Formats: sequence, structure tokens, C-alpha cells
Amino acid sequence: MNDADSAAAAPGPRRLTQVFALREFRALWSAEVVSILGDQLARVTFSVLVYDRTSSAALSATVYALTFLPALLGGALLGWVADRYPRRRVMIGSDLARAALVAPMAWPGLPLPVLCALIVVMVLLGSPHSAAQGALLPEILRGDLLERGYAVRQVTGQIAQVAGFATGGALLALLSPQTALLANAGTFVLSAAVLTAGVTARAAPAAAEAGEVRSWRRDIADGAHTVFADPSRRTLALVVWMSGTYIAPEGVAAPYAAQLGAGPVAVGILLAAIPAGSVVGAIVFARWVPQGARERWMLPLAGVAGVPLMVSAIATSVVAVATLWALSGAAVAAALIQAQAGFVRRTPAKARGRATGLAAAGLIGAQGIGLLAAGLLAEWSSPGVAVAVTAAVAGVGLAALAVSGSARAL
Repeated sequence: MNDADSAAAAPGPRRLTQVFALREFRALWSAEVVSILGDQLARVTFSVLVYDRTSSAALSATVYALTFLPALLGGALLGWVADRYPRRRVMIGSDLARAALVAPMAWPGLPLPVLCALIVVMVLLGSPHSAAQGALLPEILRGDLLERGYAVRQVTGQIAQVAGFATGGALLALLSPQTALLANAGTFVLSAAVLTAGVTARAAPAAAEAGEVRSWRRDIADGAHTVFADPSRRTLALVVWMSGTYIAPEGVAAPYAAQLGAGPVAVGILLAAIPAGSVVGAIVFARWVPQGARERWMLPLAGVAGVPLMVSAIATSVVAVATLWALSGAAVAAALIQAQAGFVRRTPAKARGRATGLAAAGLIGAQGIGLLAAGLLAEWSSPGVAVAVTAAVAGVGLAALAVSGSARAL
């Protein structure tokens, strides 16, 4: 029995930090944190750089959106790379390629269309990295250490995003945007170095056999078949996607605060509520709830996560709304950890890159739909009604999934 299996078999509640006893997880985690910090710094930098050049809020927002949206396309179309080639090599190559793309962005005279094109390609190249990382996790974390690994990533990811935004603003007060972009390129190089030193080289899980010619279209189709043909994987993917729409309140935080008669401080409190709740939910669920109970409670938790958001529509204070949003964030995090871990555990190793890439793309798309729907509904009615309606739609969908025949496959 290896170290991970021994840890997974240990009775009673265990610390989440036990996953750090595994060298490969430490390397994956460290590289991910460095990349998140660099990405957040880049997002702040792009916004400042474009606004300084153009004085256009619309162009600044458009470039900021380009740091997210291509991941939707990349996850669906490029996940197969993580199955066709050795996953460690895919992650390292992706990091080095992105570093090479970011470095020219520091040139002050770079035309804006070229900058936008480089950003799109850079974000697209992050998708194979994410798919390879997700596919490697169940090989490194055995037993219910997988859920603990997802919980650690959830917690540190939220903290790193907040820290990245905060330090990004502070650094730009001291550094030029060009220097900040070179620092971002350096984070990709550092991530590649950490992965080179800490992750074991493995053969490609789905390398083409001698004489076999595989097209990328066939790989994409195989990934979709892997996700949708199996009832358990299809159900878990739908849980992840529908739960992703619960992020909708963040898109109307500013008008929600105005509806409550509050100012900018309240906007920050509301934006922090769901991430803060997700951190608590991830820790509690993975630390103290047994795996069997986690599997049974996953769908119910995902369904009831919308209830606090619906109740928040009649709350009259920032504290009450933030508390309700945090409760929702805690329930969503708990459900997502189990759904994501169950999904990769049920996916054959040779198809994990394609399947996790498609699942990640679906989550990004669902989050975008939730944010867009809340914004449009808020224009038509009010922010409170918008949050309640989007939460109700997601809750009804998850409830229908819970009583469907597919749920019995879990």
C-alpha cells in the first residue's frame, strides 16, 4: 500500500494538509498558486494598460473579458492534448509557451489588436494545462484524499485570487504595467520549473498506436462521448454546470448594494461573501464529513444552495444578504468538491484530459450564463429578484436531476 492509500485508509477526521505529504501534489499545488497569482496580476495590468492607452472603459472591460472567455472554447477543443501527450510535458510546455506570449506584451508600442490576439492565444494554451492537471490528480491522490485535494485547491484558489488582485493593484502603484507583465511571464517560467522538479514523468495515456491516425475532431467527439454516454459522469457534469450558475449574485453586487442603500464598501462585502462561504464549506465538508455521507448529500446540497439566495431577495441589510450568500457558497463548494472528485474518479485514465477539459468548459459557460441572466433580469426587474430567479431555476433543475433515473447511477 502506498503513502496515499495508507492515508486514505486512516480512520476518523484528518487534516486537509495531509495531501501535502505527497511530493507530486505539493508541486502541482505550488505551480497552480503561482499561476493564479500571476494571472490575477495580469488581469489588473491589462485593465490599467488598455485604459491608460485608450481612455475607454468599454475596451478595458473587453480586454479583461478576453482573459476568461477563450477558456470556454479551449476547454472543449484542446482537452484532448492532455490525453495524446505526456501530461507533465503538456503542463510544462503550456507554461513556457504562455511565458513566451506574455513577454512581447510588455513592449509599449505593441498595437492593441496584437495585444488582444496574444491574450486570446495565451488563455487558450492554459486549457491543456488545466486538463492535464485535473487528469493527473486522481493518479496522485488515492482514496478520499482526492476530495481533500480538491478542497485544498478550492480554499487556496480563492485566497490566491483575492491576494493576486490586492497585490496586483499594489504592485502597479510601484511598477510600470510593462514590468508587471514581465513579472507575470516569470510566474509561468517558475511554474514550469516547479513541475519539472516535482512531478514524475509518465507516458501518454492515449498515445496513438503504430499506424493509427487520429484527428483532433475524433478526440473532441470521444471526449463528448465519455462525458455524456455514461449516466454517472453525465449526472456529475450536470451537477457541476448547474451549480456554477449560483455565482450569478456576483454579477449584480454593485446594483444590489445600491438597492440596499449602501455604498462601495458594501459591494466589496457582497463580492467576498460567496468566496468566503466556499472556503468554509470546503474545509468543513472535506475535513469532517465521511465520504459516504458526502456522496449522499452532494445532490441535496447543490439543490438547497439556491434557497439562501432566494431568501436574500427579501433581506433588508447588507449583513443579512452577505450571510445568506455565504451560506449558499458553502453548500455549493461542498457539492462541487464531491461532484468533481466523483467525475474524474469515474473517468478512464486515457480519456480524463478530454473529459475534464469539456467539463471545465461547461462550468465556465454556466457561470457566464448565470452572470448574464442575472444582469439582464436586474435591468428588467431588480437585483434581488434577479438573484432569486436565477437561483430558483438552478434549484429546480438540480431537484429534477436528483429524482431522475440518471441520479440512481451515482
